[in-house]
Amino acid sequence: MTSDEATLARLMRESQGGNAQAYRQLLGLAAPLLQRWFRRKVAPHELDDLVQDTLLAVHQRRASWDPARPFLPWLAAIARYRWVDRLRRSALRNHDALFDDISVESGESALIGRLGCDRLLALLPAGQAAAIRAMKIDGLSVTEAAAQLGQSESMVKVNVHRGLKKLAAMVDEDA
Repeated sequence: MTSDEATLARLMRESQGGNAQAYRQLLGLAAPLLQRWFRRKVAPHELDDLVQDTLLAVHQRRASWDPARPFLPWLAAIARYRWVDRLRRSALRNHDALFDDISVESGESALIGRLGCDRLLALLPAGQAAAIRAMKIDGLSVTEAAAQLGQSESMVKVNVHRGLKKLAAMVDEDA
């Protein structure tokens, strides 16, 4: 049996009339269509679940299909909604997973980190420490840092570079 519009519409009409055999045939023809459509949209391990979700949605909404209208666009709309729902759930899962690995610092540990950073910067010449604080901690651009510190942009870049190099050397010595 072919899965063309006329055949599928006929099977759906018969299914709505209570023909269980026609309904089984309809689902059997719809499943490969859905697999082909979803294959380009989801990972292989999600394919069968998405097809089954869609067939379940077809079952739940079969009374909503209007026999005067084409069947395939109705099926495609259900498939698309199931696919979009899957994308939303996946995005929410991935979004939540992003924050699973981020530990929320207590105020105390943030303060200790800040004091450690201040102690390290105190070991540098004042110009280097000020440039690193302005650009790397306060997030200023080179132009903004230069204006705030009264240094040229080139000097700010040199101070940041040299200061970070000294800090790295100090950390390597302690390790």
